[in-house]
Amino acid sequence: MRKLDTSPEALAEGLLGRPYHELDAEEQRVLHRVMSSTVELDHDEIVAAHATFGDRLADRVAAVGGSWGFICAFVTLMAGWMLLNGPLAFVFGYKWDEYPFILLNLALSTLAALQAPVILMSQNRQAHKDRISNRHDYEVNLRTTVEILLLHRKIDKVFNKLGQMEQSVEEVAEAAEEAAERAAEHGKDKL
Repeated sequence: MRKLDTSPEALAEGLLGRPYHELDAEEQRVLHRVMSSTVELDHDEIVAAHATFGDRLADRVAAVGGSWGFICAFVTLMAGWMLLNGPLAFVFGYKWDEYPFILLNLALSTLAALQAPVILMSQNRQAHKDRISNRHDYEVNLRTTVEILLLHRKIDKVFNKLGQMEQSVEEVAEAAEEAAERAAEHGKDKL
């Protein structure tokens, strides 16, 4: 039984069904990482691990801005604003933003103009993290496949050895049976 060839070229053929030279750079890199015995972080992983203050702030703004708490607080603020500048303004006689609530519209537009790019930055970071996670999953799956192939080869080798041993035992049993028959015939001849 020959040993499994775990070179990137052999793995490309065995696992991916294509010659190594036809793989794109990312697939070639993954195959090299799969066969490496050391675990090393690539540039993308290092960058993702060291988020800047702006990155963490964008993630936090996206988490708060995309929550039901934010929506409820914002609807309450808008309703309060309209109530204070609408019906209650007649009671107190002071309006700082009369209908059609131009100041409120300006505040909403400013919030939307600032919040949207920050949320997009956070989504881009999350997509980058997801790509790294998917790449890790792919590498783990390839490593697992290689280990399964190695175990399969070892099990085949054990079964071959057992078959050889079974054949040897049968040969010894046949030889012993023949020897016993010869001894029995030899014993009859003496009588």
